Amino acid sequence: MHELAITVIGPDRTGIVADVAEALAGVGANLTDSTMTRLRGHFTMTLVCTGPSAPEVSKTLEPLTDVVTSVRQVSPEAGSDDVGEPHVVSVHGADRLGIVAAVTRVVAAEGGNITDLSTRLSGTLYVLVAEVDLPPGTANGLAEQLAVAASELGVEVTLRRAESEIL
Repeated sequence: MHELAITVIGPDRTGIVADVAEALAGVGANLTDSTMTRLRGHFTMTLVCTGPSAPEVSKTLEPLTDVVTSVRQVSPEAGSDDVGEPHVVSVHGADRLGIVAAVTRVVAAEGGNITDLSTRLSGTLYVLVAEVDLPPGTANGLAEQLAVAASELGVEVTLRRAESEIL
């Protein structure tokens, strides 16, 4: 049994998720983790599955039209020793260069691990939402540093503890 990381990128169209899922199921690849989204008309999917070898899965995905795929073998996740506290960082404000870089650098400097991040530009409003695991006792310090970054960027930033049943 191999563990594989797969990416699929291409123009969005009806049925693309079904096509990928059916192709993978057809060769016995079991989806264990996945994320899929549409980004400005482009479909993107990243997933981890277990099953046949990377070359076999690559060959199975070849007939899919208008998409670029990448398949590689990865090591199974080691035992999770995460003791982080789950939080959500939200950013809202006028679009400008460097928002993601600045906010994620502040999170990293405080030892936070970003486990999910999404951004969206709607007109001139830029929105960033990130799920982060923070080392115990660092949330207040991160909130202070995020406030400094928010002031410099001219955006609003909030940090709140995530409820585990929501995630």
